[in-house]
Amino acid sequence: MYGPQPLGYWTSAKAQNCGDTHQHLTAGEQYRVVREFADYNGHLHPVGETWRFVGFSFLPYDDGLSLFVSFDGQREWHIPMQWRPEAQGSIIDNLADYVQKT
Repeated sequence: MYGPQPLGYWTSAKAQNCGDTHQHLTAGEQYRVVREFADYNGHLHPVGETWRFVGFSFLPYDDGLSLFVSFDGQREWHIPMQWRPEAQGSIIDNLADYVQKT
């Protein structure tokens, strides 16, 4: 996980591969981790971790999915994931089993 950075640091760029909604996640909504997972950097996101989803970015050339979240409403963090079976593919495919709206 990277951050914190000022709110909008990653999410202000609205390229074609960026957005406010990914699967069941919608920008501005609060979510809670209900099943622990590790991101691409090995940072654990424990059960009970809560954050507001602020956006996502997808880089197809390396299957990189970036989730942008805010823990405090003033700064954002970058949760890096890789959509490959040997990485976080099964987590991303079943994201609703790991992160749920509060």
